Amino acid sequence: MADFRVIMTLVFKGRSYREIVAAAGCSHRDVSVARKVIADRGITEVGLAGMSDAELAGLFPDGRARVSTGYDVPDFVRVVVSMRSNPHFTLLQAWRGYVGSGSELRKYGYSQYCHLFGEYAARNDLVATLHHEPGRAMFVDWAGDTIPLLDAGGGRPVVAYLFVAVLPFSGMVYCRAFMDMQTEAWISAHVGAFELFAGVPQIVVPDHASTATHRKKQGDAARFVNDRYQQMADHYGTAIVPARVRKPRDKAAAESAVNTVNKRVIGYLAEEEWTGLAELNEAIAERVHEVNHELRRVDGTTRFERFTTEEAPVLCALPDEVFEQVEWRQVKVGRNYHVTTDYQHYSVPHALAGRLLRVRLTSSRVTVFDGHQVIAEHQRKKGRKGQYSTDPAHVPVKHREVDGLWSRRWFLDRAATFGPATVQVIGQILDRHAIEAQGYLDCQNILETLGRRNKQKLEAACQQLVNMRGYPTYSMIKRLMAAIDSDQDKQAPVRAAASNRKSTPPTDVAAAGALVRGAEYYRQGR
Repeated sequence: MADFRVIMTLVFKGRSYREIVAAAGCSHRDVSVARKVIADRGITEVGLAGMSDAELAGLFPDGRARVSTGYDVPDFVRVVVSMRSNPHFTLLQAWRGYVGSGSELRKYGYSQYCHLFGEYAARNDLVATLHHEPGRAMFVDWAGDTIPLLDAGGGRPVVAYLFVAVLPFSGMVYCRAFMDMQTEAWISAHVGAFELFAGVPQIVVPDHASTATHRKKQGDAARFVNDRYQQMADHYGTAIVPARVRKPRDKAAAESAVNTVNKRVIGYLAEEEWTGLAELNEAIAERVHEVNHELRRVDGTTRFERFTTEEAPVLCALPDEVFEQVEWRQVKVGRNYHVTTDYQHYSVPHALAGRLLRVRLTSSRVTVFDGHQVIAEHQRKKGRKGQYSTDPAHVPVKHREVDGLWSRRWFLDRAATFGPATVQVIGQILDRHAIEAQGYLDCQNILETLGRRNKQKLEAACQQLVNMRGYPTYSMIKRLMAAIDSDQDKQAPVRAAASNRKSTPPTDVAAAGALVRGAEYYRQGR
């Protein structure tokens, strides 16, 4: 309905039809009606100022009001109650009940019924504006959407979950991806947000996620902050104040931040292929930097500008030490001399296989205790399940030959058992391939096939190859080893055996044909 007080005021100021229509948002007919009333009633600008709204409305009767008196007025209060108690209740159901009532008055059609309900909601469903104080609160939540992540180990598609934190006064946003939404990721995300903001707000407002609150008894409406979550809050000197149940407007800032992340982060990154969480988080950091530093809002400022000038100075200081979650577990050492926790495997000295040990878990380290003695410490594995962290000192000697199977180090270690020439040849074979793994089969054939029965012969063939600066291949080494076999199989020249008789001294012969008596002649006594 046109605002005739504004129209008449503009008429008294001498504005044209076009100017009044543009300023008051009315029609030319409304301006004409206002001019006619002013002329017929002799209304002056002073008289207009003294009129009440009711008196002014009487000058411009609305024929629609008289028409509506013949219609049955819908009971929208009852409709709202039904909608709140039954989330599946629709306006179509309400209209059908309205039409089926026993009143003799005329009934509104469905479209007019919906229009009147919209007007009722606009008049009665009022929303209070929450005024946030700088440094007062930080709202946290998980983004509903995820980003596909290709597992580099098994190639299986997995998803990354995005944690979102926002300071509602400045709108400063923090976002980071995790492989799950468990307590460890939840608390680690809070620590990262505090570090980004370089300070701690007075309160943290989460949703009623299982990582934040719990019920002490099933069916109990009261919820309590989880112990580990409370420990983190105590360390940073803040308070956990969960949002009220079924009151989404209490955390409207978090919902707005999640919507921003969905559009500005996930919308840009979801269609690309990501093989690692670190790579994904680098890309997320770039997108969040744009949201905080480059996007300007209605007042012309960025989130970061308002944060640095008004909010950062009033945040509480960070503690000297970063909060680390500590969790103790009792585990049994497997036959493969590894303990398993959170689906990851960590080695211990092989002599402890079958023993019960204690494990201390933090966000970054895994420490294994036998009583009060530390026997192993590892960097904590994250991401793909089933990863192994093995200390070579924990491996039995007979198992070390399979350590690092199908790798350059593995082949060179095997070659070292033959000799330095074999190591040099194997290194040359690996180096000549653009893709090193393409030389693994040649190395395997040389070490396993040619060197299985005669290590010395393989080392000698490799030494010959190195000396002649030949091109190392399986066939070349095989020919050299065959040549060595051929040389060893050649027979030595036949030589007469040395006589064991005494040599007869040479005698001088007086003349050719002379007769010489033998020794037998003298034995007969002649």
